[in-house]
Amino acid sequence: MIETQKIRKFFPAIKSGRIVSNNAASTQVPIQLLDLLKKLIAQYDNVHRGQSQASMLTTEKFEASYDTIAQFINAPSRKNIILYRNATEAINSVMYSLMTEFRDGDNVVTTFMEHNSNYVPWYGLCKEILPKFEINVECRIAKFNKENGELDLVHLKSLVDKKTKLICCVGASNFLGTKNPIEKIREIAYSSGYVQPNGEKKSYLLIDGAQLVPNIFIDVQELDIDFLVWSFHKMLAPFGVGALYAREKLLKEMMPFLYGGDMIAEGKVSPEKVEYNALPWKFTAGTPNILGTILSAQAIRLLIDFSLNPGKYKYFMTDKKLERLDVKKAMNNIEDHEKELIGEALKILGEIPSIKIYGPKNPENRAALVAFTCGDKSPFDIAEGLNKLGVESRAGCHCATLAHYYYQLNPPASCRLSFYIYNDLQDVRKACLAVKKCVHCK
Repeated sequence: MIETQKIRKFFPAIKSGRIVSNNAASTQVPIQLLDLLKKLIAQYDNVHRGQSQASMLTTEKFEASYDTIAQFINAPSRKNIILYRNATEAINSVMYSLMTEFRDGDNVVTTFMEHNSNYVPWYGLCKEILPKFEINVECRIAKFNKENGELDLVHLKSLVDKKTKLICCVGASNFLGTKNPIEKIREIAYSSGYVQPNGEKKSYLLIDGAQLVPNIFIDVQELDIDFLVWSFHKMLAPFGVGALYAREKLLKEMMPFLYGGDMIAEGKVSPEKVEYNALPWKFTAGTPNILGTILSAQAIRLLIDFSLNPGKYKYFMTDKKLERLDVKKAMNNIEDHEKELIGEALKILGEIPSIKIYGPKNPENRAALVAFTCGDKSPFDIAEGLNKLGVESRAGCHCATLAHYYYQLNPPASCRLSFYIYNDLQDVRKACLAVKKCVHCK
């Protein structure tokens, strides 16, 4: 397991005594990033539009951040990386950028285990936006197995045909914890026979990686997918930055999502024609979240250092290119650490007869989160009880509303514990034993 005792001292939240077990929603920020923010303020200026030393230095750090993010997921270059406020906005950007390509009779295929952010934009497109232009596009939803939380690939495949423009699927469910077989889903998408505007015969594949990228090793070239989104506030960075990876060819062909500012080529605006900036800036309208971008890239570097050698820095605050083997080892360490944590949680919670646990029973097949209900107790009452015992959880639908309705839960809610690299087995045991107290008290 990761040497959490060497890491925990860097997190003000942990040092204060909090048992942070709502990490699937957002993780805590380490002191190194808070200190970095203070240092950046001294030379802070806008990017791509100034001749001052401060502006040039900030621009250099800002652009280098895109390189770090690309290296982390093995994207070919920074041209593949588009940054937004969060993963939700990244998914919306794909929807709006592809909107004019949809043809009457097309369909989009998604699943019942999606986060609302990867369902509602497509629902809105099919049910509200395109009908205004008399274009009928169907949104089809694939089932999953209620017992083990596994996606029903047979049903998914039955929904895909030559009219399927796009499949959008979660990489790991933030309710079930299920890690989906991306390679098998990709095979279904790429054999659909849908004719894209550029002549490709396949359905595009968008993966929601919000619970995937911060927790396991990702290589987008090996995965061979079209789009991947995730948020940095789930991997140590402050709120406010989400990422979209997309194939460079697609980004060149796609319409911009937002217009104005930095996405325009310098001096290329006239009454007759507007020319757009080179990638990735074509999709960066207006002033970006400059400090958030730099902190997000440094969060990646710090995460790798924490995982490989806590307390010593090989990558944090350097301009070293991320070595692929180091990234793989670091993320594999995180995944193994989280399997230990969730395995312990499943063991303790599984011994409580009144609790129903959702998703895979094997920690090998799930993310480091566990959602559950108790027949005679409201998830909200459990979460409030846990809070009184000093354990932070989350009650609600976790924005996975479709899945909660799929189980016919009333209210559509569950209680969830979720863990990250600074959690240890003691945290897990305290949290799960607190659950035991809450469900047994009257």
